Amino acid sequence: MQKQEAPAQAMSGVNISKRRKFVADGVFYAELNEFFQRELAEEGYSGVEVRVTPTVTDIIIRATHTQEVLGEQGRRIRELTSLITHRFRFPPDSVSLYAAKVQSRGLSAVAQCESLRYKLLNGLAVRRACYGVLRFIMESGAKGCEVVVSGKLRAARAKSMKFTDGFMIHSGQPAKDFIDNATRHVLLRQGVLGIKVKIMRASSSPSDPTGEKA
Repeated sequence: MQKQEAPAQAMSGVNISKRRKFVADGVFYAELNEFFQRELAEEGYSGVEVRVTPTVTDIIIRATHTQEVLGEQGRRIRELTSLITHRFRFPPDSVSLYAAKVQSRGLSAVAQCESLRYKLLNGLAVRRACYGVLRFIMESGAKGCEVVVSGKLRAARAKSMKFTDGFMIHSGQPAKDFIDNATRHVLLRQGVLGIKVKIMRASSSPSDPTGEKA
């Protein structure tokens, strides 16, 4: 009887280890993404991709200003590599960082969220800043977009302002395939504002991340 239970116990151990690795990978990605959001906000950070091989871990940073991510003679990217190596206890020379330029900045919800965030931090009026972002997104070839700003805008009470243009899908699998969305928070003198940007890509295939037509 014990001989029959042994393989089942071994299989259970394998499932647990796979589950732990899956959770650990998710935590690593989330922490890495949060770190880059703080460090590379001004450089137009738009996302990160992690590729793991037996010998090295490749981390690809997507940003609108790749030259600022690299720094003068690659100094900034080396500093980021050193910080990540020490924070996550990677062996020496086992992590490589690369900077990839976002081809269509107007179709990246993260990039437009950061753009709107810095416009508000620089004192631009909410309505003017949002309409500027909407116009740029639609001129970049999006089918539709939606910008929502919530918080204490001018009055004492908090409220939400929604700006929309074009078409927008709100439910179903197409919403997952074709809608790119991002959320950011900006701390102003009157309080914290929440910013949400949704972009419907004019993509012929759901797997096209740039929204460009084939």
